[in-house]
Amino acid sequence: MHDIKFIRENPEEFDQHMARRGLVPQSADILKLDEEHRALQTKFQTQQAERNRLSKEIGKVKASGGDADAIMKQVADLKEETQRLEHEEKELGEQLHEKLATLPNLLHENVPDGKDENNNRKERTVGEPTKFSFKPREHHDLGEALGLMDFERATKVSGARFVFLKGALARLERALAQFMLDLHTEEFGYTEISPPLMINTKSLTALGKLPKFSEDLFKTNHDYWMIATSEVVLSSYFADEILSAKDLPIRMCAFTPCFRSEAGAAGRDTAGMIRHHQFYKVELVSFSHPDKSWEEHERMTSCAEEVLKRLKIPYRIVTLCTGDIGFDMMKTYDLEVWLPGQDRYREISSCSNAGPYQAMGTKTRFREEGEKQTEFVHTLNGSGQAVGRCLIAVMENYQQEDGSIKVPDVLQKYMGGMTVIK
Repeated sequence: MHDIKFIRENPEEFDQHMARRGLVPQSADILKLDEEHRALQTKFQTQQAERNRLSKEIGKVKASGGDADAIMKQVADLKEETQRLEHEEKELGEQLHEKLATLPNLLHENVPDGKDENNNRKERTVGEPTKFSFKPREHHDLGEALGLMDFERATKVSGARFVFLKGALARLERALAQFMLDLHTEEFGYTEISPPLMINTKSLTALGKLPKFSEDLFKTNHDYWMIATSEVVLSSYFADEILSAKDLPIRMCAFTPCFRSEAGAAGRDTAGMIRHHQFYKVELVSFSHPDKSWEEHERMTSCAEEVLKRLKIPYRIVTLCTGDIGFDMMKTYDLEVWLPGQDRYREISSCSNAGPYQAMGTKTRFREEGEKQTEFVHTLNGSGQAVGRCLIAVMENYQQEDGSIKVPDVLQKYMGGMTVIK
């Protein structure tokens, strides 16, 4: 959600941010609505004060034996008028709130302009693409040949975009999640959270996820939405609360299943488990002081990188352009992992800074010690990592000519000492 005060003070700058998002100028309409809303508020308060004053006069007139009928008529008329003004003020307030909540976030100046993913800026590449003396296979060919990945039965049971993992591959998926959680909690200071897997409409709307992303989510019949990422529940953790500045940053991580309808990806990545309706992810979320949030963004990205470094999987980092960045983010780094079977890099993690945008919706603030004023925190989130895609990357980069898969050194202790999946 946007800060109306910022738009009042910086209308041209606000419109420049919207223009980078491909939108026409918005400030004039917003400020007109804001002016009308504030005028109604003032009028309502004035009429309410006059009604209260006259109500007191009635008692005085009656106490002195006078005729209060005329004043009582005025009070009755004012009551009707204030009710009408209150209704109009509420309607205008809701319109203004909706406008501020449904426009995309401001953009960091370092975000490159561009139409789509082809215009993302490559920042750095770590490791060389894995070389093989044979033609590498894709993960689904490897998994099915091992008898440990079953798409056919999953389709029979649940439909397309699901899979059964069995035996060593199921354990490898679990090992990856345990490795990530241990790394982030023991070395990087994140607190592990086991959160709800459903979230209500109010919370999703406050974060700016609704109505924009409704088609990509699964909804229950009881006003709950299945989480597409634990970012949404973790970022809502301190809703309507005031934190102490000395407690920032607050870092959380969670390992959860995630659920996405993939409505916007029909026909894409239908083979394998790149784009499924259900997958596991280890998510990182930070609540940061505004002065430190960009430093926190770089730190979070390095934490996500460390997973791939220790797995010894080649990857690169790109900064998303204006046409590819998320609706509610100011800046995003994507980590793209090398998949030999596809002979290309694929996104495995996004690390983003939302600035105060989400906190304005959730009303999550902080106060400096000794100060009365509060400020909105900055919220950040990142995948640390998407477990399913990490599983794919391990399978494809550690495959052997006979179809077996070597187990990365850092995962062997989670695999009971297993070194090769045959």
